[in-house]
Amino acid sequence: MDTELQQDQYIDTASPNQIEALKGSESGNLAMLPPASENEEQWQKIGRQISIFLAKIPEYIGRFYQEYKLLIISFALLVITVTALRIFLAVLNAINDIPLVSPFLQLIGLGYTIWFTSRYLLKDSTRQELAGEISLLKKQTLGREESQTLS
Repeated sequence: MDTELQQDQYIDTASPNQIEALKGSESGNLAMLPPASENEEQWQKIGRQISIFLAKIPEYIGRFYQEYKLLIISFALLVITVTALRIFLAVLNAINDIPLVSPFLQLIGLGYTIWFTSRYLLKDSTRQELAGEISLLKKQTLGREESQTLS
């Protein structure tokens, strides 16, 4: 078997008319470029504008934060809450995948539900005790009396 290597061929994409147009054009017809000093001045002007903008960025950020402070904090808390919830659920799923742990945790939950029902919900006196504990917890958490929240 004879293998032949193909050599790359040079293809001239410039047409002869374009080359002739460049050769045939006179120097008076060519566009004049601005002098180098004007070009440098333009670059310096652009550079000054950019540096002024970059110097004002902290001011812009501060003004934006002051204007939308509550919205930014709310969004940050939402992102943190969602992230914490996802981490919590991932850990819970990892624990749940361990053999015999899932039924054991369900058994613990069932036992606690039975204990809570028999301790607090069956008798009238224990229900009143539970209501008193809940109202005390509300008072400690919210810092005001229950009668103030109703009016």
